[in-house]
Amino acid sequence: MLTLEDCLGLCELDEEEILAIAEHEHVPEIVALEMAQYMVHLPEGTVMIKRMILEDIQHAKQNNNQSHAEVLEKALKHFIVNHPEFKAPSTQ
Repeated sequence: MLTLEDCLGLCELDEEEILAIAEHEHVPEIVALEMAQYMVHLPEGTVMIKRMILEDIQHAKQNNNQSHAEVLEKALKHFIVNHPEFKAPSTQ
């Protein structure tokens, strides 16, 4: 049987990104992992994931949970760095 850790090893997102999706969608981590792996291959999937994480950050800040907002911001930065469609075009 595969564990969550096994599935994370096969996924294109890391644990913090998956946890942010689980929080946003109110689903267990394994379901969020399946959703994320599917969404990351959709034409607008990475934009959807980024939006989810941004909404989670906003929600954490509105609830005065700065430490959680910081964890989510770290997850967002990691997500942006690891998905080339978010990188600024180079100027020559």
